[in-house]
Amino acid sequence: MWFDDLKPGLVVEAATRRTVTETDNVLFTTMTMNPQPLHLDAEFAAGTEFGKPLVNSMFTVALVVGLAVPELTLGTTIANLGFSDIRFPKPVFAGDTIRVSTEVVDARASSSRPDAGVVTFRHDAYNQRGELVCQATRAAFMHRRPA
Repeated sequence: MWFDDLKPGLVVEAATRRTVTETDNVLFTTMTMNPQPLHLDAEFAAGTEFGKPLVNSMFTVALVVGLAVPELTLGTTIANLGFSDIRFPKPVFAGDTIRVSTEVVDARASSSRPDAGVVTFRHDAYNQRGELVCQATRAAFMHRRPA
């Protein structure tokens, strides 16, 4: 979608859902140099309140944004400007299937570039039980529809 299509109040459901795997979690956690045993050590995690490894929350937020791209910003984004209000109300575990719903919460024309605007998205991600597992607000610099 172009900036011109993204009006506040618009809600878009991502068509693609994704089941998170143990490999996703281990690769992402080790590639980002995070030694947290809660993500990597099943024996350690078994002794926590969760009873098993948690999926790295940075992977979760990246997946949430990625799932929203095809319907919202594929080929129309100039850049992400920032993220705020990121929450993880419930944990994500390997085997959980994530779906994303996104609401446009704000859109304003750029004061310096007439061919672009800034859109604020709120991404809500749910697991297969309908539990909210991630919520993130993202500001993106978006192209206007070409003439």
